[in-house]
Amino acid sequence: MFAVIKTGGKQYRVAANDLLKIEKLEANVGDIVEIGNVLAHGEGENVTFGAPFVDGAMVTAEVVEQGKNRTVIAFKKRRRQNSRRKIGHRQLLTTVRIAEILLGGAKPAKKAAAKTEAKAEVAAKTEAKAEAAPKAAAKAEAAPKKEAKAETTEDRTAEAAAPLFKAPKGEPDDLTVIKGIGPVAAGQLNEQGITTFAQIAKLSDKDVAKIDEHMPFSADQIKDWREQAKELAKK
Repeated sequence: MFAVIKTGGKQYRVAANDLLKIEKLEANVGDIVEIGNVLAHGEGENVTFGAPFVDGAMVTAEVVEQGKNRTVIAFKKRRRQNSRRKIGHRQLLTTVRIAEILLGGAKPAKKAAAKTEAKAEVAAKTEAKAEAAPKAAAKAEAAPKKEAKAETTEDRTAEAAAPLFKAPKGEPDDLTVIKGIGPVAAGQLNEQGITTFAQIAKLSDKDVAKIDEHMPFSADQIKDWREQAKELAKK
């Protein structure tokens, strides 16, 4: 006996024990799947056609393998338009072995159905355990990571908020007297704790590099200000 079935938008002529590759079915290896879209069935010259499907007819098959077909390349080019498009497609396939061709509303063999249910139950338990393990580990690691991230953010914020230098006691000098320091630059220096001529005059090369790294002033500018501040500090 043979049957003509429709699955995945395609038609196949099948018989018992045939090995067939069809478009992907959502099933595990070893499962028994039922294909109810039977277009025709027959034996020898006696063929029965459906309209479009045969009532009460069904084909059962065992899933042998889940895989992929070879890659198909679609390449399109437009002449003199500098336009090219290349797309690859690899169709997912399921390899099945035809088990039975059932007519008149007959049900599949009980042994095959029981075997499928047992395999599905074992597979479901295995998948549940596999999914639960990484989730539990991720939850255990999530809290320490969040705390560490929060601490890092707070440390960076505190570091950014702290001035580069400690401002000396007493009245601040008018830093705009130094050539090259305007009101905006003077305000930025004051925010970083630099407020007097004497303080600028005593800046070391290490301090100059520190200011160059954290503020929008070059090392040459700061060294020039340092020389001017030395003269101003003497007055």
